[in-house]
Amino acid sequence: MRAIFSGSRFALKFGWNTTSKGNLSLRRFRLCASAMDAAATVGRVSNGGGVVRFPLSASSALFMQKGDITKWSIDGSTDAIVNPANERMLGGGGADGAIHRAAGPQLVEACRTVPEIRPGVRCPTGEARITPGFMLPASHVIHTVGPIYSADINPAASLASAYRNTLMVAKENNIQYIAFPAISCGVYGYPYDEAATVAISTIKEFPNDFKEVHFVLFSPDIYDIWSNKVEELLKD
Repeated sequence: MRAIFSGSRFALKFGWNTTSKGNLSLRRFRLCASAMDAAATVGRVSNGGGVVRFPLSASSALFMQKGDITKWSIDGSTDAIVNPANERMLGGGGADGAIHRAAGPQLVEACRTVPEIRPGVRCPTGEARITPGFMLPASHVIHTVGPIYSADINPAASLASAYRNTLMVAKENNIQYIAFPAISCGVYGYPYDEAATVAISTIKEFPNDFKEVHFVLFSPDIYDIWSNKVEELLKD
């Protein structure tokens, strides 16, 4: 195992092979991506299955879709899902717990190897860490901690940092496809519309760094609000 530190970001590189799992999910998402790649690159394109595509640049696109992020993958080698973790990084409720259950016990063991920067804190709010995906179809998990809306002095800045540092860690680890949930929109209480504005605005800072950026949203209410917001913020 080789540990890489970069500013406020910490990355772990492990020797486990994560490329042979999730074949059915890989095929499903490849077919979806191929169909949308064949569509026009200007404006909003839907495949009729709740997935919409928005161009970020000539070489990159943002996708919005309903679904279970634990089942998402593109190629099983250069893809990553984002875990809305807590600062301990040892699992929790909501999407965090679902990701840990789907990845298997190796994920929490990998998280335990991440050094604590102070007692009980492996990943402070706004920062990001990376581990393998283990039993997940995606090859990696990038763990980030969003703000608790009612407790953070500047929740918008903290949330933007969580997205920004996640994308920086992804770049450092040659991730080409990345999928986000709606960070802080569960028990952390971030209003959906405000969170969408921060998230999409931060993604726009990386127009050429990834082939695809996905939002995989479990809640229909969040999906509806975020779909409208992304259309508003990415329109010509």
